[in-house]
Amino acid sequence: MSDRKQQEDILRTTILQLERATRLKDEFFANMSHELRTPLNAILGLSEALQEGIFGNLTEKQLRKLQTIYNSGSHLLDLINDILDTTKIESGTLELHLTFTEVYQLCLSSIPFVQQQAHKKNISLETQFAKSLPTIPVDERRIRQSLLNFLANAVKFTPEHGTITLAAEVLPTETPTATLQDTEPGTLQDTERDTEQGTKQRILRISVTDTGIGIAPKEQGKLFQPFMQIDGQLNRQQGGTGLGLYLTKQIVELHGGTVGFSSQEGQGSCFWMDLPFDPQLVPDVSPAHCLLGRERPLILLAEDNLANIEMMTEYLESIGYDVRIALNGQGAIDMTQSLNPDLILMDIQMPVVDGLEAIDTIRKIPEFQTIPIIALTALAMPGDEERCLKAGATDYLSKPVRLKTLVAKLQTLLGLSP
Repeated sequence: MSDRKQQEDILRTTILQLERATRLKDEFFANMSHELRTPLNAILGLSEALQEGIFGNLTEKQLRKLQTIYNSGSHLLDLINDILDTTKIESGTLELHLTFTEVYQLCLSSIPFVQQQAHKKNISLETQFAKSLPTIPVDERRIRQSLLNFLANAVKFTPEHGTITLAAEVLPTETPTATLQDTEPGTLQDTERDTEQGTKQRILRISVTDTGIGIAPKEQGKLFQPFMQIDGQLNRQQGGTGLGLYLTKQIVELHGGTVGFSSQEGQGSCFWMDLPFDPQLVPDVSPAHCLLGRERPLILLAEDNLANIEMMTEYLESIGYDVRIALNGQGAIDMTQSLNPDLILMDIQMPVVDGLEAIDTIRKIPEFQTIPIIALTALAMPGDEERCLKAGATDYLSKPVRLKTLVAKLQTLLGLSP
């Protein structure tokens, strides 16, 4: 009994040490994320604005150098996001925010992100879309991220003058399917699923096919595993963390779907995601926020970082918005009541009153219960987005913010044409 009690004490001590180590790791990731994202927001935002000529014309050489800065910053951001998403998945805190999304537009909007890299290698990007694609409830940002992982890998491993085809279709009720790793045609399987309401779900398939180098059979088992990459020598040439396909698999499975691939060495590969949806669901088309009759939409930016204030103000004003600044949460509350803005961009970590408290206070004022508020923050750890939305934010963007993404959200929430 004495030995058993001693072992139990050792086990309890070990568990406490592991819990403490996990807590410290999460705190480290949270601090690392915030400290890296805040300066990256200014770096990427100013690079993007400069390339668009917001601050004047630049020479071709200067534009090339800015593109290098932007690409390097974007790569760093991708690494941060992949690591943080992996942390969320492992802790079971990655949650989906479903909105009705047009599949056709989702696919088309993914192409520009890889168009430049494909053009450099003279790779042809083609599409094969069914005549009628549905509007389905998905986490649009996450599914686009997953699709981009497929597309980026296809560009990376396709030699010059190759071809990449992005396709989307609703599978027939009976269609050949394949397992996650299957180079042979699968068996016929019913692709309708019963829902809790007794209706039939259908399966949407989005696939990316390339004429690349293919994957050797001995390497195929490494796919979709975290931090695993095929062919170490090739990866040293291509780079990457080995997290992209792993994250894609986890995200698609959170949607109730599956991923799969087929590949022949030297001939190319095809990767796909199958997403279930209920064809009887009707998208919510609630009216967008209405402007207050102003000549230019009035945006209240609550932010305490001067570099970010300068970058975002000059960019938004250059494209037709009227921007006013609050340096802390209390200022945001006061200026909301005095200015009645059309939309609020709310940083979260601010002095005096933080962004979460400011959002909560604004929402308690009857006339501001429906005003669009976008939480714009370097917080990106598990639960951060949920806390912002729970406090009353309409939407959430983690820094660094892509200015075009921000403007698209502004246009949507304000009911403006793109």
